[in-house]
Amino acid sequence: MRVRKPEWLKISIAANERYTETKRIVESHCLHTICSSGRCPNMGECWGKGTATFMIGGDICTRCCKFCNTQTGKPLPLDADEPTHVAESIALMKLSHAVITSVDRDDLPDLGAAHWARTIREIKRVNPDTTVEVLIPDFQGRKELIAQVTDAEPEIISHNMETVRRITPLVRSAARYDTSLEVLRQIAESGITTKSGIMVGLGETPHEVEELMNDLRRAGCHILTIGQYLQPSHRHYPVAEYVTPDQFAIYKQSGLDKGFKQVESAPLVRSSYHAEKSVQYLQKRLE
Repeated sequence: MRVRKPEWLKISIAANERYTETKRIVESHCLHTICSSGRCPNMGECWGKGTATFMIGGDICTRCCKFCNTQTGKPLPLDADEPTHVAESIALMKLSHAVITSVDRDDLPDLGAAHWARTIREIKRVNPDTTVEVLIPDFQGRKELIAQVTDAEPEIISHNMETVRRITPLVRSAARYDTSLEVLRQIAESGITTKSGIMVGLGETPHEVEELMNDLRRAGCHILTIGQYLQPSHRHYPVAEYVTPDQFAIYKQSGLDKGFKQVESAPLVRSSYHAEKSVQYLQKRLE
């Protein structure tokens, strides 16, 4: 039986000049964004502020996670010009903080790691005053590939746990809970600000969410985002419940009590939603 969507999840999408300009830049530079690919509920708000999360490596993923709306199949070859197109678009948008993610490219010998490193370095070359946040795949846990990303020195590296241990094999097609924790541990040990995100409403219990938070803190994770899972289509994993705003507030306080430096927890929160707030934490960390 389909769970009825509550009032607090209903949003209005209003376009303004900044939204139109962001859309023009994205389309004219043949860019992919997780905003549109993932059918993000905050796209109107973010694009209206001139922010977008760029998705590199194409728009076809080699994995088939049951919560994700990104197209699955055999990807096209990497676009060698993509790092420059992304860097130039960030300059046109005058972004002070840029967020980059990617599809999984398990078809490539290096799983896309070198392309990631080139993109980060090109963004920094063209936009020396822009802070860079990247949301990376697990690279199958291969430490030498993760090191290519950390060596490019983005200011924030995020890797999403997505859900609690018990539900991970039900919704993630290839990723493993402990592998993701090890990815985050390696990032934290590199000295780079480390971030992760989860969805709730998949059938997890509050106790399991607390255990996940503890695991993340032990791995050295600094920033956590928690948002409501929204089923992209009838073919995807069903929503078990719509978690109340009060419960999200409880999760936020619990995360802060456990030592996370920043916790964004609300129904419409997504990995890169209000990512510019992470810059505030970065600035405090550097002081």
